Amino acid sequence: MDKCLLQQQVLERLAEDLLQVEQAARVAHETATHEENIAENKYDTLGLEAAYLATGQARRAEAIRQAMAHWRQFRPSPYDAHKGIQLGALVCLVDANDQQQSLFLGPDGGSMKLVSGDQFVQVISSASPLGRALLGKCEGDEVSIQIAQVRQQFEVLQVQ
Repeated sequence: MDKCLLQQQVLERLAEDLLQVEQAARVAHETATHEENIAENKYDTLGLEAAYLATGQARRAEAIRQAMAHWRQFRPSPYDAHKGIQLGALVCLVDANDQQQSLFLGPDGGSMKLVSGDQFVQVISSASPLGRALLGKCEGDEVSIQIAQVRQQFEVLQVQ
């Protein structure tokens, strides 16, 4: 599996998300500032609500721009067994039910599911619970995370 191709897919998906968020921000801003939405009494809050929405969308757009910058600067390196799993690793895990999953450990802001050939790849950050648990692990190691009241255990099958 080509890590650079996965990185490109992440950037493309982030660019699509950014376009959608920017469009939503424009619509919310136009709604907030439209003359028909000037409040006539204290219960007329459509303009105010649209302004809050526009602000939230603008913040989301900035977060996506920052994530894109991190992903553009990101250079996935080959797996080094002496260092264990690091940022940029492509990891295959198996759980207690023999279900396998492929993970691509990348910078923040790229949490998404991608398709590479006929295989799904979940992109996670090193700041996520599973990402933190994987750092430094090697093939054959076990990883355990607690999510709410459930403890999940995985074995690292393969790392690239």
